[in-house]
Amino acid sequence: MRTFMHGGAVWDVACPQRPSQVAGVTMAGFRIRDLDALRMVPHPAVTLLLEFGAGSPVLDRAAGRQQRGSIAAGPGFGSGGDVRARGENVECVQVRLSPVIARAVLGASPADLDGAVVSLEDLWGREASRIREQLGDVSPWQDRFALTDALLARRHEAGPLVDPEVAWAWHRIIGSRGLARVDGLAAEVGWSRKRLWSRFRSQLGLPPKRAVKLVRFDHAVHRLVAGDGAARVAADAGYADQSHLHRDVMAFTGATPATVAGEPFLAVDDIAWPSRGTPSSLMSPGISGSVGRRR
Repeated sequence: MRTFMHGGAVWDVACPQRPSQVAGVTMAGFRIRDLDALRMVPHPAVTLLLEFGAGSPVLDRAAGRQQRGSIAAGPGFGSGGDVRARGENVECVQVRLSPVIARAVLGASPADLDGAVVSLEDLWGREASRIREQLGDVSPWQDRFALTDALLARRHEAGPLVDPEVAWAWHRIIGSRGLARVDGLAAEVGWSRKRLWSRFRSQLGLPPKRAVKLVRFDHAVHRLVAGDGAARVAADAGYADQSHLHRDVMAFTGATPATVAGEPFLAVDDIAWPSRGTPSSLMSPGISGSVGRRR
């Protein structure tokens, strides 16, 4: 494990030594003695939090709502900046799923999450309890990753696939870092705009325009964390100007670009998610390139 220190945050972080059996799956392990009001920053993936051990993370949400235990959260969860995570002696495996494979792994469409969060027990029933017990019964983090990966691979194998056209459109957005022209996506796959927008939303959990904004924001905000100036980030990431970047960051996080640049949730990514900067980390096999003009 590596120790992540940022401001008052001190976390132990573990990474798998091997990639997942399923393309589009990345994971990291965390051991945190004192998790204090961590702002959850939206990310263009479905997030699974598999907790185990003596502690238990708590998500504080809007209007005083709370969520405890293992959870699944849709793409863009935390938008608006009104979700905080806290807890003592937290141990968990965090999984990021490309929305393209999330429907198969979850057993439900990410659209059912609607950018929100649900208990993993509500989705998986006893299987959620079993994986919690299994993760707690083994000590090496690599064994925990192997257990998690085997579960995800088994569920993915048995689950439904998304339409190739929908997967291609998602990969186009990811590969362009949110600079793809959404009005051209339907024409490129040979579908009507209405058909693509409907299938994309129902299978991936968010409409194409929202996906573009979220992917662009994710790229930009990590540039801010790396120390790049807001004006340069705005120009490189495709924003109209610096005020446009400011509005997007505020909408997604409830904070200014300068504040978000210091968030531990983002700063830990270079350790926990070393493949984060590569588009393939949110893709799955067999859909790259053109799908032709299918109808």
